[in-house]
Amino acid sequence: MPVRPIRLKLIASLLAVLPLYSLASEWSYSGNNAPDHWAMLDTSGSFATCAKGTAQSPIDIPRASTTHINAASASLNINYQRSPLNLVNNGHSIQANVAGDSNLQFQGKTYKLLQFHFHSPSEHLFNGKRFPMEMHWVNQAPDGSLLVVAAMIESGKNNAQLEHIWSKMLPQKKGTHVAISQAQAPDLSMILPSASKHFFYKGSLTTPPCTEGVQWVLFEQPLQLSADQIGAFQHIFADNHRPAAAINQREIDED
Repeated sequence: MPVRPIRLKLIASLLAVLPLYSLASEWSYSGNNAPDHWAMLDTSGSFATCAKGTAQSPIDIPRASTTHINAASASLNINYQRSPLNLVNNGHSIQANVAGDSNLQFQGKTYKLLQFHFHSPSEHLFNGKRFPMEMHWVNQAPDGSLLVVAAMIESGKNNAQLEHIWSKMLPQKKGTHVAISQAQAPDLSMILPSASKHFFYKGSLTTPPCTEGVQWVLFEQPLQLSADQIGAFQHIFADNHRPAAAINQREIDED
């Protein structure tokens, strides 16, 4: 049965203001509520895909076996900008809900940027290499489909675009919200790695309910944050990554 347009609009509205991964039971990254137990935490079965899914994320990208395609990068057009943010510590990450019209186009479909957030250490690996952090930009099309842009983060230069958030506004306690004006917000177009190749694959959300059918676009070139900036995030979230899942013969493309 097709999903009614009204319902799609309601879902989009909810996703714009709520973390994509905090819509059900309590879960965490350690102890009895760690990733290995996510599927058992919701008695309704809505987390079952976390254990039974065959196209889960994150994964370890095996660079040697990726398929090289020229069309993927040509079909990717990212139009991110400086927009007001609602920064929140949701208990699982620092997430910035994005206002405004930041969007991207991929393979003829337009996706609106809903939010970005961070993981430490990185969730994806490149040839077995894990990075200190990873940044995700979560985007949604009018039909409800999701596309997540990801960039690994390595220790290096101070990230000037994120410095204002990092130095004054990182919410330390769960449930804390901080409103950031457009003037104070980072220019998201300046954060994206320049002249980077990409990996493309179909996967899932990396947090419950682990929904599959998510298009992933990973920048090969990492971002840089200073050691102090990385340490400031890790002081709040020492470990909020999901271990890598099996690839299960999925195609991974590289432009």
